[in-house]
Amino acid sequence: MEENNLKNVAPNADFDWDSYEKGETYVEVSKEELTKAYDDTLNTVKDKEVVEGTVISMNKREVVVNIGYKSDGIVSMNEFRYNPDLKIGDQVEVYIESQEDKKGQLILSHKKARATKSWERVNAALENDEIIKGFVKCRTKGGMIVDVFGIEAFLPGSQINVKPIRDYDVFVGKTMEFKVVKINQEFKNVVVSHKALIEAELEQQKKNIISKLEKGQVLEGTVKNITSYGVFIDLGGVDGLIHITDLSWRRVSHPDEILELDQKLNVVILDFDNEKKRIALGLKQLTPHPWDALDENLKVGDTVKGKVVVMADYGAFIEIAPGVEGLIHVSEMSWSQHLRSAQDFMKVGDEIEAVILTLDRDERKMSLGIKQLKNDPWENIETKYPVGSKHTAKVRNFTNFGVFVEIEEGVDGLIHISDLSWTKKIKHPSEFTQIGADIEVQVLEIDKENRRLSLGHKQLEENPWDVFETIFTVDSIHEGTIIKMLDKGAVISLPYGVEGFATPKHLVKEDGSQAQVDEKLQFKVIEFNKDAKRIILSHSRVFEDEQKAERAASKKANKKAKEDSVDTSSIKVEKTH
Repeated sequence: MEENNLKNVAPNADFDWDSYEKGETYVEVSKEELTKAYDDTLNTVKDKEVVEGTVISMNKREVVVNIGYKSDGIVSMNEFRYNPDLKIGDQVEVYIESQEDKKGQLILSHKKARATKSWERVNAALENDEIIKGFVKCRTKGGMIVDVFGIEAFLPGSQINVKPIRDYDVFVGKTMEFKVVKINQEFKNVVVSHKALIEAELEQQKKNIISKLEKGQVLEGTVKNITSYGVFIDLGGVDGLIHITDLSWRRVSHPDEILELDQKLNVVILDFDNEKKRIALGLKQLTPHPWDALDENLKVGDTVKGKVVVMADYGAFIEIAPGVEGLIHVSEMSWSQHLRSAQDFMKVGDEIEAVILTLDRDERKMSLGIKQLKNDPWENIETKYPVGSKHTAKVRNFTNFGVFVEIEEGVDGLIHISDLSWTKKIKHPSEFTQIGADIEVQVLEIDKENRRLSLGHKQLEENPWDVFETIFTVDSIHEGTIIKMLDKGAVISLPYGVEGFATPKHLVKEDGSQAQVDEKLQFKVIEFNKDAKRIILSHSRVFEDEQKAERAASKKANKKAKEDSVDTSSIKVEKTH
């Protein structure tokens, strides 16, 4: 069968068998000519030159590249680590180390080829905002080292992702896309960023999402971050903020009281800004306002229970239902009219009862009071504190003209400075008592309209001036001590704790000298005024009046002696007759 298939083929009649036997295979064309013709079909290459070649085969260790030369070159696969997608047929640049080594092998380097043109490429990438690939080689302080076009570029940790990165090692050995963000030509430093790519994508996503937003639209989101002032919600590529005041109708101290990280929830769009890419979200707006659900029968005068949620010096805010608050002004906490802080009466967290004073459903405002739960002490003031009645009060404040005291909470009174003591001349009430001290008082007058009592302290004792009137009569002489010298005279301490006053001319002593402080002298009363509690004294009058009396007595004696002498002479004359 095989023999039948064989065909007889006649030999080429022109073949030179003699030359073939002698080893001369080329008859018409010389060997040199054929070699030259072969060389002309190959690329002309030079050592230390960068050329482009084609990957014709590859394995785990080597890549075979054809550059159109008489032999193919081999490049280590390590030089292509930055490009894991390398495949047969790809065009790659290679650097000709040597056209032939000792074995006649073409020596190529892809790494050196990349390095040769790397600065051109990296600068072009920065200028054109081009996305390039790079191989993450290793970690370094503050970031990563990335192989880009054969150059070691720096990838800062903050530029790896839009989210903070905790484990850098997971990126080592990966090929990623980057943008060149900075080049230092002097020091040949290159900084790249992967985050810039993500941000660009996110920015486009934001534009697409925001372009479809509408106020009042309800979207599902995820809690991304919680701060003291609000909560950031991821709406699927764009973030929005729920301000703390839009989380709940009730007061919220911190957003973490309401939401937690990664929680999914529905939110409503309150407002957005296309230019600034800001989106304001609301959560409480998805539920009815608590005021709309407030009991319709609630009215002024009703008593309600609530919890103190906020304190201020001027008052306290009471939550009587979730999201419904009323204000108790400090003036409505006590019948007392003394200026006090709301903290004196309550604190945050206290459960209290209060009376509704005003209620405005349209404005969603309510004012409350707690003093109204007690009887107004001024309603029966005439019965409880009649004129003439005696009580113990507490000193609350001083003025130049008197002492303000409180008999009980809400019942205040004034003791005028003149009603503190019968005998002492008091310039300021602090000389007589002190704030916080108890003092006995007597009701002198009731001013119900202004809610003020006129009180006295000295009235609790008999008026000693009634007795002084009989003792310090005009022209009576008493021993006194000068206790104070003033421009207009001196203050003299008299018996029974009373004081008198003498002008300078009444302080001249018998020898002509002026009386001094602490001198004890005799003083004559020259004026007594019970109503003004004033006693005017004179030391000079004591000896002046004595001298005057002596002169008068002497004159009278002389006159009498003269008269007697006249009578005697007349008798003698009569005898002579």
